[in-house]
Amino acid sequence: MKLIYPAIFTPCLEGNGYTVVVPDLPGCVTEGDSLINAIEAATDAASGWILGELETGNKIPLASKHNAISHDSDSFVNLLILDMDAYTIKYGQKAVRKNITIPAWLNTYGEKNHLNFSKILQDALLSMIQK
Repeated sequence: MKLIYPAIFTPCLEGNGYTVVVPDLPGCVTEGDSLINAIEAATDAASGWILGELETGNKIPLASKHNAISHDSDSFVNLLILDMDAYTIKYGQKAVRKNITIPAWLNTYGEKNHLNFSKILQDALLSMIQK
C-alpha cells in the first residue's frame, strides 16, 4: 500500500536544515540537516506513525489536498510518498496468525494459480482501511 501525505518544510534559521510537520498526522514532526535528509526523515516518521496506528487497530487519517495546507511564507509544502508494504517488512513488529475457511473449489483455484492467500487477505483488509 502506498500513501501520499503533504508535509510542511520550514527552513531552519541557522544552517541548511529543515523542520518538517505532517499536519494530517498529529505530533508527526521531524527535521533534517539538508532537504534530502529532511524528506527522508519525514517519510520515515510518517511511515512509523501510520504503522503504529495500523498495529493498534486504529483508522489512519485521510490525507489533505496539498494546496489546502496553510503555511508560513518562508515554508513550502511537499508530498511524501509512503511505501507501507516496504516499511512494514522492514520495521513491522506484529504478526498474527489467522485460520480461515474457504470453499474447496476456491482453495483448488488458488493453489493451481499459486496465489498467496495471506497476501490477498492483507490487501483486501488494507483496502477496507483506506476507505
